[in-house]
Amino acid sequence: MMSEAKEKELSETTKACSWRCLPLDRIRDLVKIADSIHPGLSERADVFAERVKLFPDGCLGLFDPETDELYGYAISHPINHRQPPALDSFLNDIDASADQYYIHDLAILPRARGSGSAQKCLELILTIAERYETTSLVSVYGTAPFWSKYGFEGCEIDDKLRAKLVDYGDDAMYLERRNKQHRNHN
Repeated sequence: MMSEAKEKELSETTKACSWRCLPLDRIRDLVKIADSIHPGLSERADVFAERVKLFPDGCLGLFDPETDELYGYAISHPINHRQPPALDSFLNDIDASADQYYIHDLAILPRARGSGSAQKCLELILTIAERYETTSLVSVYGTAPFWSKYGFEGCEIDDKLRAKLVDYGDDAMYLERRNKQHRNHN
């Protein structure tokens, strides 16, 4: 059990953390976080590294400015509409005709939660996503209420997408949101 003083110290530290581009040499740290937060949804380091190489603007790390410790990460990139990659699979490239933005994962260690870091990260990601009509993600562990605060809602999915969701667990839901600059165009 962590002492109250240590918890307060960690809380103060994580308030000062900031999001920045995720360097390839931190993938090992990312995988440790992913494995601790998503023990049943394991992905290879090479899969994460490929995403960082293909779309570095959408791959962020939550870093402590003093220690450079990684407290969380976000992986996101463009996809073709409602065609997210299967779990633990390579993209090979970003299709030039990609028409939807996809948030593959946003994970923050429990000791760094509650500081507004998730909201700050989403603000950064959704700014990039504005280039596309919609943004999508797969919600796991009952997180759909969290995502709904940012405009994500369930949508109709086809059998191919339904089959991909099986690997994410029984409670996996595919969610979408219409991006702000596109909301009034339809």
